[in-house]
Amino acid sequence: MYIELPEKRYYGIGEVAKAFGVNTSLIRFWEKEFDVLQPKKNAKGNRKFTPQDIKNLQLIYHLVKERGFTLEGAKTHLKEERKKTLSNFEVIQKLEMVKTELLKIKNQL
Repeated sequence: MYIELPEKRYYGIGEVAKAFGVNTSLIRFWEKEFDVLQPKKNAKGNRKFTPQDIKNLQLIYHLVKERGFTLEGAKTHLKEERKKTLSNFEVIQKLEMVKTELLKIKNQL
């Protein structure tokens, strides 16, 4: 899944959930389950996700929602094969971006 968010330093949980097409409760649940997710919290306790958090969320989404991993399987996969998974995922992301751009060009013709 290719997520298109504007370039910002921090993202609120609402816009993150909307970009992924999931409920905010799922984002909060994944935050508790996966150590790689550590959004900053302001004085009110509102979560502020960094671009790195977004990348980690994309990887978790890919493993759980697209590839059908269980949460435990995704955790294990992230710990044991993080570099390989991340490399493959980045290639997939770039290909999806190219596909999106090509479809935009096709629609303009």
